[in-house]
Amino acid sequence: MAGTPQHFAPPGPLGFGGAPLGNMFNRVDEETAEGALVAAWESGIRYFDTAPMYGCGLSEHRFGRVLRRYNRDEYVLSTKVGRLLIPDPKAPDTLGPFIGVLPFQVRYDYSADGTRRSIEDSLQRLGVGRIDIAYIHDVAEDHHGAGWTEVFSTAMKGAARELSRLRDQGLIRAWGLGVNRVEACQRALEESDPDVFLLAGRYSLLDLGALDTLFPACAARGVKVVVGGPYNSGLLAGGSTFEYAEAPPEQVAARDRIAAVCRQHGVDIKAAALQFCAAHPVVASVIPGAKSGQRVRQNVELMRQPIPASFWKALKQEGILPAHAPTPGN
Repeated sequence: MAGTPQHFAPPGPLGFGGAPLGNMFNRVDEETAEGALVAAWESGIRYFDTAPMYGCGLSEHRFGRVLRRYNRDEYVLSTKVGRLLIPDPKAPDTLGPFIGVLPFQVRYDYSADGTRRSIEDSLQRLGVGRIDIAYIHDVAEDHHGAGWTEVFSTAMKGAARELSRLRDQGLIRAWGLGVNRVEACQRALEESDPDVFLLAGRYSLLDLGALDTLFPACAARGVKVVVGGPYNSGLLAGGSTFEYAEAPPEQVAARDRIAAVCRQHGVDIKAAALQFCAAHPVVASVIPGAKSGQRVRQNVELMRQPIPASFWKALKQEGILPAHAPTPGN
């Protein structure tokens, strides 16, 4: 939109989501993790996203070990703040969906001091001299319950202001939120000056929660969005999970409706999921997670597969997508 500020955003259309390399759901050995990152680089991917939460630092360590061999100016790297890792040799080796994690306890900290420490800790785990984008992680209702607005206010007064200072000082290039909920992003636009959001699961073939609310607001402000969870944690990729848990029957039924249209038009549902997310003008990049080089290369190919216009038209005629939803070529 003319006249809006130009915030920094990562390159697209495809990036690399780092949660699986923190041993999300399954253990990934070091050779396989390295192979996934190398395959991403060799396939032309130049945006890599990770977080301290992913395996209690495991994902960041793996990212750094591979990315350090490449020219730092040739890729964009993002990580997250809001959780500090506290060394604890007796810490359990499981944290939420992550198994075989490193020996740290996790403590929420959205303060200014905690944010700066988080950035410094991440730089050391990654072994690089700068982070391009810092996302305030999980500062939303799904992680903090009914009192999330108080936590959010703390983050706006602490983390957001500190990240704005770091951006002004040139220590980071951009900041935003990394969340699974639209409402937090909308509030951040109202209360602060973010550059980019990482929104997981709220813009997909199964969930259009951001289409008529957040995305128009982002367009008006010149703020871009990175779409995480384009497969809705697996349901659109042949799995049985939705929102990191067993998919409810209504979501399985919705997926099956989409799959039926895919079969009628000879379209891979995974290709449709990725390309739909990337088609919206405010979307800078789509970052599916990948545990192996084979899956990375598959995602690259899926993003390139030709999909006939008749397929997107059929999704709208069936009421699966609204008529005004942007689709490839439209």
